[in-house]
Amino acid sequence: MPSPPRRSNPRRATGRTRRSARRQVAFVAGGPTVRKGSLRIHTIPLGIASAYLIASDGGTVLVDAGPPRQERIILRYLEQLGRDDLRLIFITHAHFDHYGSAAAIRRATGAPIAIHEADQDAMAQGETPIGTARGYGRLTLLIAPLLDRWLRPEPTAPDVILRDGDDLTRFGIPGRAIHTPGHTFGSCCLLLESDIAFVGDLVAMVVRPRLQRIYAQDWDLLQRSLERLAELAPKRLYPGHGRRPLDGDTFQRLVANRNGSRR
Repeated sequence: MPSPPRRSNPRRATGRTRRSARRQVAFVAGGPTVRKGSLRIHTIPLGIASAYLIASDGGTVLVDAGPPRQERIILRYLEQLGRDDLRLIFITHAHFDHYGSAAAIRRATGAPIAIHEADQDAMAQGETPIGTARGYGRLTLLIAPLLDRWLRPEPTAPDVILRDGDDLTRFGIPGRAIHTPGHTFGSCCLLLESDIAFVGDLVAMVVRPRLQRIYAQDWDLLQRSLERLAELAPKRLYPGHGRRPLDGDTFQRLVANRNGSRR
């Protein structure tokens, strides 16, 4: 004799729906969201690095794409936010943890990839130009060959070549590219008209705010780039590592202290 059909439990079903909704909200809220006028800035934690979505009425721009094999996280953020209008993938510099998933995201969305002209060849060849290392950066260089299989990014030819001062309004955001070489020769910041800067690895906010002091292709160029960015006086800086932005006053103090220690 067949067993009678099981009755569904409305409370249990409602509980599952609520838990699912909470998981979706928690996923989108994995990093802080900041509103600035008509802009929405969403932080996407990607393990060792962070990416950012700048959403406006004119479209969405992704700043950096994280290490390899992180595209599903970024694409799911776009889906959960209801954005199918990715206009640009802005890469701050050609390191594996910043462009590693860019090619996969381009395939999924059709969005063009932009990088400064001085870093385009390294990214196109799947390379990570380090230059020289200081402090514990030397230790990471020793273990890097052991992790090469997982860390090597897909060679990624850019669609848009950036130069200093390039206007980005055609991609839906009121901003421009600022060439800040040193960490790599093609390192570039995205500066919004609202005095918000996305600075790649010029600054880190992992434990406490720090200026780049581990890797550089040219340390003197790096220092001049920090000074130039300080002159532009952004009020909030979004780093390539860490989930929190750095306020402009703290950045100014860090640059001033670094200048003082060099004298």
